Formats: sequence, C-alpha cells, structure tokens
Amino acid sequence: MTQLITAPDGKPRCRWCGSVPEFLPYHDREWGFPVADDIRLFEKLCLEGFQSGLSWRTILAKRENFRAAFAGFDFRKVAQFGAADVERLLQDAGIVRHRGKIEAVINNAKRALELIEAEGSLAAYFWRREPAAGEHGTPQTASTSATSIAISKDLKNRGWAFVGPTTIFAFMQAMGLINDHAEGCAIREEVSAARAVFAPPGTVS
Repeated sequence: MTQLITAPDGKPRCRWCGSVPEFLPYHDREWGFPVADDIRLFEKLCLEGFQSGLSWRTILAKRENFRAAFAGFDFRKVAQFGAADVERLLQDAGIVRHRGKIEAVINNAKRALELIEAEGSLAAYFWRREPAAGEHGTPQTASTSATSIAISKDLKNRGWAFVGPTTIFAFMQAMGLINDHAEGCAIREEVSAARAVFAPPGTVS
C-alpha cells in the first residue's frame, strides 16, 4: 500500500493524515518541523505519554483542555502540583483521567528541572542526541530506533516515567529530530528546508 494520499489541494500527503479531518492541519503545520522551545518539547512528551494505549485523535482533540489543566505545560508550575491537583485533574472530564499518567506529568516536570540544571535546556538535551540521517530507515516503517531506545533508557535512569522507546520515537517524529514524512509527501521538502536552517541549541552555558 502506498504511503501517500492526495489531499484536497491535489498534492500528495502522508496517508495517516487523511484518516480524520483534524490531522491534515497538524500534519502540514506542526508534525516534523524542528522545535527548540522547552515548553513545547515538554508538552509533547506529556501528550505522547497520555496517548499510550489510545489514539492520537483522542489526544489532539483534548489538547487545549490538557493545556488548561496543566498550566500550559509550564514545567516550573507543574512541578509544584501536589496531591490536591492530582485529585482535581482526576475529576477533569476534558482530559484523560488516568492517575498514573497524571502523576507522571508532575514527576516529569520535576525531572525536567533537574535535566535543565544538568544540560542547559530540554532542547539542548534532545538536539545533542539528534540521530544520524537515515538511522531509522525508510520513512514511516519504524516505531523505535537506536536513538529512541537510548534516550528512553537515559530518561528512565533520570527518573522520568511514560517515556518508552516508542513514545520517544513518536516524539522525535513530531518535534523534527527526524523527518519521517513519506517520500513524495508535499510537506517533506518543507520540513527538510526548515531543518536545513534550524540552529540546534548550543552547549550548556
């Protein structure tokens, strides 16, 4: 089966973005474009964790609710959440009410502060680990890679939760650490161009 579909504008896109209408703008404007903002990186790690066992459509539809519930994913604020916040979030019908995942976000916010202290920023940490071109093979044929396995292991050793290799691989796809748009997708070249001029975060200051 081809990895491509013809979008409403007549141009080819990755097949997955044609399954529901809300995927197309996400695919065209966000997925795969390089990100260096720590809040966005943290948000995506959290949302990928919430997606575990669910569909991305479910999470994307609730994204604004998640942002409201978790202080815009400002990890400095989320790190201050306590037991009362967990109970509040468990009553919030606008998000995924899973105690383990909610507690993981709060835990990971604290771990993010530690990581920033050690590495300078979340962006610096992840972009220093940008995989070599082609490491994961043909686009959209892998769900893990040597890099996603290594990052997952390192984050778990640092105390992070819900950061398995598949979750990290999906995070790398979305945040532009790899260009996994299908060959021939109209957005693949846009992502390549964005990556070509992207300046990865520098060393620890």
